[in-house]
Amino acid sequence: MTGPGSRARRRSTKRSTGAGAQPGAARAPDQEAPAQGQELANRVTRPQVVAALTMSLVALAAGLALSASVANLGIGARDVDGAVMPPGMIMTRDTPARAMRDMAAVDPDTLSYRAPADARGDQPLAPTMDGKVKVFALETAAIEWNILDDERVMAYAFNRQIPGPRIRVTQGDRIRIVVTNRLPVPTTVHWHGLIVPNAMDGPAGITQEPIPPNGSYTYEFITRQAGTFFYHSHSDVDRQQALGLYGALIVDPADPVQVPDVDQELVVQLQEWTEREGYTYPAMPMEGLLPNFFTINGKAYPETETVRVRVGDRLLIRFIGSSSAFIHPMHVHGGPFTVIAADGVAIPEAAQYEKDTINVGPGERYDVLWTAREPGKWLLHCHINHHTTNDGVEEQGAGGLTMIIEVS
Repeated sequence: MTGPGSRARRRSTKRSTGAGAQPGAARAPDQEAPAQGQELANRVTRPQVVAALTMSLVALAAGLALSASVANLGIGARDVDGAVMPPGMIMTRDTPARAMRDMAAVDPDTLSYRAPADARGDQPLAPTMDGKVKVFALETAAIEWNILDDERVMAYAFNRQIPGPRIRVTQGDRIRIVVTNRLPVPTTVHWHGLIVPNAMDGPAGITQEPIPPNGSYTYEFITRQAGTFFYHSHSDVDRQQALGLYGALIVDPADPVQVPDVDQELVVQLQEWTEREGYTYPAMPMEGLLPNFFTINGKAYPETETVRVRVGDRLLIRFIGSSSAFIHPMHVHGGPFTVIAADGVAIPEAAQYEKDTINVGPGERYDVLWTAREPGKWLLHCHINHHTTNDGVEEQGAGGLTMIIEVS
């Protein structure tokens, strides 16, 4: 005998065990059984799978072909040693891994020292004596360096300063320089403009094997010339010199009569920096590596040195093109100067000439005499206006390659 309750149970059982349902598998009261047409529509057919797979493979092949047309997919992360490339850098598929490493940012993990914010470079380096030989010690390392109070760069440095320490000797001295390398990469040192034995000249892979990390090399020679010279790295030069590996080398004449009669002396070493998003790259004349900071003796204005002289004083300025790739037309306010030497060679008095702006190219040196004629604050600066800004901004009236000569 069956009643309404029995019929209700049968209808419930039919709903829960509809087409495709397993007997005994109860369906939730609020869940409807799918219609047969809907179930068929949800099935993926073999042609559909083949079509989707074919389209995916075509898209993948097109992506690989496009990538291969603009980049060398054969270069991996290990080849570039995890290099961080500058924003806006234009690289073609032919750009080799070594070039990428050359242009990459300084690795923060290689820094071994953080210089105080007020530290100054170009500090005199006193020699020790070994008999009659003057012995100097230079050590290279990756450091942090302030070019402004609030602007730090990651750099390569001699003796933890930028520029490296000033070496000053006298013509005819025998000098010995012991170079110890604490950089993460090999390096060498070249004595720019000096006549030295070929084995002491410094080009890596040509006259000597590069100095490996934690290795050392001893250079020794007699200083035959007098004048303004400088020393710098000669291994991966566009990178290492651009990151700070350079310093002044002044050779005074053996004959005191040839020493210029001046009241004060100023060494001006020029450099460019590319600092972006907390990373420091070697400044180069190419997209992504164009410099945005500029320094005289390791500092950008207004942190550059102020020179104080009196009316009538004669100031000897030694311009050194320690920059790696850029020319700087250096101008002095307050009247012209007399060019008395070029590239370490004294100019005879009859051939000396006056200028108020002189182009200082990479590697060039000019000795000029400037007389303080009027009291006041007189500028010494590069006449490429962008080079007198800090990241494109003037601070206290200038920036970058600017310093003040204050005449009282």
